[in-house]
Amino acid sequence: MAKHKLTMQEKLDKRKYKKPNRFLWWFFYHLVIKPFLSPMHKVEVEIKDSIKDTKGAAFIIYNHQSRTDFIWQTQCAQGRPLNFMVGYNEFFRSHLKFIAHLLHFIPKKNFTLDMGSMRAVRTIIKDGGVVCFAPEGMSSINGHNQPIVVGTGKMLKKYGVPVYCAKAKGAFLSNTKVCLDERKGKTVATMSLLFSPEDLKVLSPEEIDAKINEAIWQDDYAYNKEAHIKYDGKGNICSHLHDLLYRCPKCGHEFEMIGEGNEIKCLNCGNGATMDDYYDFHPFEGSIIPSDPARWHDEERKIVYHEIKDNPNFEFIEKVKVGYLPPYHSPKNKATSEVCGEGVMKFTHEGIFFEGTKLGKPFNFTLDYQTYNTLVITVDCTYFAFYINGEYFDFFPERPTVGKILLIVEEMHRLHGGRRKNLPQLDWVYE
Repeated sequence: MAKHKLTMQEKLDKRKYKKPNRFLWWFFYHLVIKPFLSPMHKVEVEIKDSIKDTKGAAFIIYNHQSRTDFIWQTQCAQGRPLNFMVGYNEFFRSHLKFIAHLLHFIPKKNFTLDMGSMRAVRTIIKDGGVVCFAPEGMSSINGHNQPIVVGTGKMLKKYGVPVYCAKAKGAFLSNTKVCLDERKGKTVATMSLLFSPEDLKVLSPEEIDAKINEAIWQDDYAYNKEAHIKYDGKGNICSHLHDLLYRCPKCGHEFEMIGEGNEIKCLNCGNGATMDDYYDFHPFEGSIIPSDPARWHDEERKIVYHEIKDNPNFEFIEKVKVGYLPPYHSPKNKATSEVCGEGVMKFTHEGIFFEGTKLGKPFNFTLDYQTYNTLVITVDCTYFAFYINGEYFDFFPERPTVGKILLIVEEMHRLHGGRRKNLPQLDWVYE
């Protein structure tokens, strides 16, 4: 009998994890991060509590504002080697898989009960290492935080080791979720001890979760109203903003906004604005524009909440292409998957339904809002992902609908008794 050739996914599942090699980490930190990447992004770090004071195991948690957060996280750790927890799919991307394996990043299947990642964490902490992860589960979508993943406090209490918080301001504005441009500006990061082992003993998991949500809250658009830092948009600062800001605040039409260059406008009624490199909107005469993109998207959330709450027959249907992770090679050109099929996805109060094809064969599934409480948005807002039976799939909508689908899934989860509640800062959405 021929020996089974392991797929890339099987190889990753069998991998053993350890702390990064000290020499490789020294090289990465002193010869790449500090002299090149940090100055490029104008990173400023304030150390209130040094992790060097902790000789053994620890966690570093952070507000995940951008794709370049590793730059200031490593500086907050002052050169101490870190095991970053990153999205599972990143281990298969052409430009990331080498460094992810070399430095022993921990793969995490976002928003799933991933026992493989938990075993890796247990190994690193037992060996006295430092695990660095974002409790939100993915990077900011609109400029401010998502609520942290339920169960974070329970995990931290279980291990009982110091928990440091590395909090950044301005990082999202250098690297937004709607555009892949790196916009040089400034990031300010602060490192502090959030929980001592003694704190974790006396606090309940729910109290720990609440304190984390409070500690990492950051709205970068609101922050820059006062900080007034320039982020070089290179004349392209509104590019793809319509993927998130899909609804016209004036006429109410959806998916007719278009963001190009330094301008976003509604193709139906002409409502719109320009945006400068400080992320300030300048509305056209007679236009109605929210104060900033985060507020705009939050107002869309309020509309979606009432739309589904008031309509028991609500449904949203979208044609999508399907992408998967090939078993024996990585997707090309930094892609997160290869297109393998297509179909129709429907969102109702009963769940998420898909009928289509994968690799030329029928591919159908139904997902529930208790298990699936948000979308996995790995790169930008042109597509999203789900883990279905542990397997990663991308979905590419025909229209710019990801911003609305995200809100539908999250608010369906909450409306139907889901545990991942929204943050106190957004209580006004549900009034």
